[in-house]
Amino acid sequence: MKKFFTTISNIWKIEDLRVRIINTLLFLLIYRVGSFVVLPGVNTATLNSQQGKEGIAGLLNMFAGGSFSRASIFALGVMPYISASIVVQLLGIAVPYFAKLQKEGESGRNKLNQWTRYLTIGITALQAVGYLKSQINADQMLIANPYFTVLNMFVLTAGTMFIMWLGEKITDKGIGNGISLIIMVGIIAALPGAFLSEFQSRNAGAGGLVTFIVEIVALILVVMFTILIVQGVRKVAVQYAKRIVGNKQYGGVRQYIPLKVNAAGVMPIIFAQALMFIPATVAQFFPKAASNPILMSLSDYTAWGHNLLFAILIIVFTYFYTAITINPNQMADDMKKNGGFIPGVKPGKSTAEFIDGVISRITLPGSIFLAIIAIIPAFASLVGVNSAFARFFGGTSLIILVGVVLDTLQQIESHLLMRHYDGLMKTGRIKGRTAVSAGSGTSQPVI
Repeated sequence: MKKFFTTISNIWKIEDLRVRIINTLLFLLIYRVGSFVVLPGVNTATLNSQQGKEGIAGLLNMFAGGSFSRASIFALGVMPYISASIVVQLLGIAVPYFAKLQKEGESGRNKLNQWTRYLTIGITALQAVGYLKSQINADQMLIANPYFTVLNMFVLTAGTMFIMWLGEKITDKGIGNGISLIIMVGIIAALPGAFLSEFQSRNAGAGGLVTFIVEIVALILVVMFTILIVQGVRKVAVQYAKRIVGNKQYGGVRQYIPLKVNAAGVMPIIFAQALMFIPATVAQFFPKAASNPILMSLSDYTAWGHNLLFAILIIVFTYFYTAITINPNQMADDMKKNGGFIPGVKPGKSTAEFIDGVISRITLPGSIFLAIIAIIPAFASLVGVNSAFARFFGGTSLIILVGVVLDTLQQIESHLLMRHYDGLMKTGRIKGRTAVSAGSGTSQPVI
């Protein structure tokens, strides 16, 4: 405990780190205050407290920190930006122009970011119209329908762009990845209410305090399991040839490539969830089909059929997203250009095949564990856990929370180590070895 308080004191002594943390907290406070500002022309007295909290609307509401159900100016959150980022990544595989930009270093990344911003504006405008048509009823409007829709389309678009700006400012002048922190704050905002609701429910007689304590212990174990998955890496040794330039020797040091067990992050769960909402959507548009047993099973998130298909989709999408985010051929080419090679493996094509084989082998257990984490909330609900509290037992919310917290702590740790202070976390530092990033270098949200 003494070492913990000493570390906190060291953090406060570093002026740059102290200013960054204060900036981050202030920017996040602005975001949370803005999430309670209601759209102009909306009659708040007629808003349904449960509106937009089920299905895909519930997922969007969670990412937006409750703004979606409150008809806030930040109702769409950063989801349009996430969608635009994914589209740009896919274009980098299918379109040669975007693939070329990915290889142009800083200038290429700036152009890709600009394309992402333009695409975000278009996606936000379309989603804004859909949101206003589906979530705001005629009796909730204080002004005429056409004016209301046009006005708030611009407001919602401006709100999303402002959140993007806040995220960029946090990344530049704060600590951690700004967009990821904004998503995390939106998710964690629902935790106190869900925790209190579960405590009151158990305390009132639904299992008692002993059951509540068991739930907390189970939640801690799930969090520990998730940390293992997020942090798990397979280190591939890389040897660099010695080079003598003048009187100095370069290279000759063994480094490693840390290939992550869960390189796809939370994206497979998001993709799979989007597909799993299709049966419920079909049932809404075709009431006669709603009585179909298969459709009913797939629409019920606690049913075995739903969870089995959900787990299979997550495994498939984990392989798919890993394949589009990690390019073994590019990694092999970069190593060859820098005079690096994997011991016992020929440079070039053989190296690419070796890396691809390693990724395929570690992705299988990673995808299975990811699927298990994703379906834990359904089983938590089956044993009586409140649905709002059960969300934190796994799935999208838990993986994002763990990933963002670990990423932020690692950045704070790097600031402490640069100034010769003890870090926050115990990390394996191997003398004479450094890590080679397996990513493309493009700044993306942790999710």
